[in-house]
Amino acid sequence: MAGETETIGQRLRRLRLERGLSQRALAEPGVSYAYISRIEAGSRQPSVKALRKLAPKLGVSADYLETGSDLSESQRLELRLADAELRLRLESSPAEAERDLRSFLEEALAAGDLRAATRARIVLGGAALAAGRATDAIELLEPAAHDDDLSPAARPDVYFELGRAYAYVGRLDKAISLYDRCLEETRENEPENLSALVRYATALSYALTDAGQLERAQEVLSEIVDDTADALAEPGAQTKLYWSLARLAGLRGEHGSSLDYARRALALVEATEDTVELGRAHLLCGYILVGQGNAERAARHLDRAEGFLGSSPRPTDLAYLRTEQAKAALLVHDGPEAERRAREALEILGQLDPPEQGAAWLALARGLDLQGDRAAFDAFARATKILESADRLGDAAEACRSWGRALRAAGREGEAMDVLERAAELAVAAGRTGAPAGRTR
Repeated sequence: MAGETETIGQRLRRLRLERGLSQRALAEPGVSYAYISRIEAGSRQPSVKALRKLAPKLGVSADYLETGSDLSESQRLELRLADAELRLRLESSPAEAERDLRSFLEEALAAGDLRAATRARIVLGGAALAAGRATDAIELLEPAAHDDDLSPAARPDVYFELGRAYAYVGRLDKAISLYDRCLEETRENEPENLSALVRYATALSYALTDAGQLERAQEVLSEIVDDTADALAEPGAQTKLYWSLARLAGLRGEHGSSLDYARRALALVEATEDTVELGRAHLLCGYILVGQGNAERAARHLDRAEGFLGSSPRPTDLAYLRTEQAKAALLVHDGPEAERRAREALEILGQLDPPEQGAAWLALARGLDLQGDRAAFDAFARATKILESADRLGDAAEACRSWGRALRAAGREGEAMDVLERAAELAVAAGRTGAPAGRTR
């Protein structure tokens, strides 16, 4: 009779017999053998007090005697949530698990179980971001981030994912503000939590770099390196710092230093056998080498990146890879390959990461131009507009220059002069604002 259909009386009798006890032997003061007999017969419902007296003699908890489970209600909810989370992460078709989690979230909110609701939001938010649904991720993670029980030091995963989601929809200001606050709160409340400090500092530096605030990004990195110099033996922390420094050097045009930092990050990642991070490190090396015009070496790194990123990479990682592959194809004047890779990048990105969209549109325009396709002009225009709107004025100026050259080659001299004049205006504006000319991770 063991199982969910077993009544309390049936369970009591089974346990008693398994332990070789008579009803008289099981009886306790206040719980007579006659009372036990009536419980087993199903004619009497035991009181909580009676269950607490009988359970120790049977070697089980009062919860188990009453329900057939040793888990409390909160533990059962936690187990259900954990099961759904594992299915969401490990199964090839996680849609059902996501539906279960959303149902769980609704039940938790209806029951007023805010802690369970927060956990469900965190899991769903991470899944939404991994699937490229940044807006959904923000809607789920923002309430979780406002939970007073979740400090930035205790649950950095929540804040990192939320910051990444802000960045993906072009809200770098929100990402910077969030990471800045998390870094300061961790410094104030848990200064010994060096791992969290390093992670927040590097995340903040990435966002600042993407926003063109290179000097502040360098300050943040320098400060965290100085503050945690003795604690950075952990490869993951060092890897993140080297990677961030590589990106920053690359934006400044210091390609030698950038590649050196990237190689250090690569060596550390290889030592820790973190294949996804290793893929990103190879991707970064490819990005730098494309910037240097070294197509052959860039292609080798990009091929390795694709292998290490796995069969289910994050959409943004895959989009970055496709854009760099398009740019590498341009270096060897392979227009059709550049077009194919750039279109793949744009399809993956959707509405995510406007600066990356601009880079992909520019690669597409150049690929079309190599093939003599007049659609290149519209693609150049779109790349310029997106990059300018994303405050990537240096990149927008470069897009205009390429556009102008293409128009001139097509004999459209008047249009070319207008576009090249706009390129000059954008370049001057980029110099005034310090906007970076180059795409970041």
